[in-house]
Amino acid sequence: MPVNSEIEAMRIVFWGTYDLGKPRNRILLRGLRENDVEVVECHADVWSGIEDKSQVTGWGRRFMLLLRWIFAYPGLIVRYLRLPKHDAVIVCYPGQVDVLVLWPFARLRRVPIVLDAFLSLYNTVVEDRQMVGPSHPLARLLYGLEWLACRAADRVVLDTRAHAEYFETTYRLSPQRTAAVFVGVEPEAFPPRGAGTTDRPSGAPITVLFYGQFIPLHGVDTIVRAARMPVDEPVEWVLIGQGQEEARIRRMLDEHPLGHLRWIPWVAYEELKDWIARADVCLGIFGDTDKAARVIPNKVFQVLAVGAPLITRDSPAIRELVDDETPGVYLVPPGDPAALAAAVRRFAAERRNMAGLYCALNARFSPSAIGQEWLSLVRATA
Repeated sequence: MPVNSEIEAMRIVFWGTYDLGKPRNRILLRGLRENDVEVVECHADVWSGIEDKSQVTGWGRRFMLLLRWIFAYPGLIVRYLRLPKHDAVIVCYPGQVDVLVLWPFARLRRVPIVLDAFLSLYNTVVEDRQMVGPSHPLARLLYGLEWLACRAADRVVLDTRAHAEYFETTYRLSPQRTAAVFVGVEPEAFPPRGAGTTDRPSGAPITVLFYGQFIPLHGVDTIVRAARMPVDEPVEWVLIGQGQEEARIRRMLDEHPLGHLRWIPWVAYEELKDWIARADVCLGIFGDTDKAARVIPNKVFQVLAVGAPLITRDSPAIRELVDDETPGVYLVPPGDPAALAAAVRRFAAERRNMAGLYCALNARFSPSAIGQEWLSLVRATA
């Protein structure tokens, strides 16, 4: 429950071009409001309709996006300077440029800045997706931008402690300058499934569901290779998504078609809960990149909220949330299709009534709980 006696007087500004299409930002806004914080939004929406920013193609489209982004700042600055007195400013994802624009004006008003970096642009583009090499001018620009952004903020927040440690090492930050708060979940979008939702007729295949962007972090190729391996019971593999590695996955399936694998390019966000609820077991991430070891993606929280069994890669990050003893969770080595197939076999062998999974765990990442964590770190920074 919110602690009203101290919180009611706190006013926090959300400033910038943050993407409200991202659950992280929506959950943060809602969580603070549920804790009786007065949240003032000073926002320009430049990212509407862009799910994967790395997939914005064509110079014309990129140029128009850049213009929309640049021209948003004068209005944001004027609006900020006119705002009433406040205790702190939170700059949400993607905020690495926003925080540099805001910095002199927040300093003028003597207000601390908390940057929710959420992820590293340099790591995503250069190290994880390998879109350019480390010596490329864009790589140097992204590193320099992020280095400055971390110093413009009084506190830099990531989604896991493992991710925060990456920032501390890469950008030479002290642990006191960083913090970690889980992403959380929107409970109305992913309500717990009812008992018997996945009761299967005798002989019906087990449904294994993956959804998400086809990027290296997710390890979709590992899923496809696992689907080729024998499992004692019939299995239907369902992939929902598209993205950077889509062409490679398409080639894999064209060369060796799989009759028991369905690929659906896209479903609406509002429909994901139904797909999760109908699945027997859901998949997290399986990429073997360093970034994959540091993050817990949205889908993990969503699957846990619905109460579906989960198979995902083992990592320092995921062990901040669950471990081998968590019922209904199967942790496997990264990039290992045989281990993934074995986890499906294990699930099939020991499958039982799994209704009510994760109830205590889910309480840790409700919007209200996430908001309380954020409020504590903002108060410690202000």
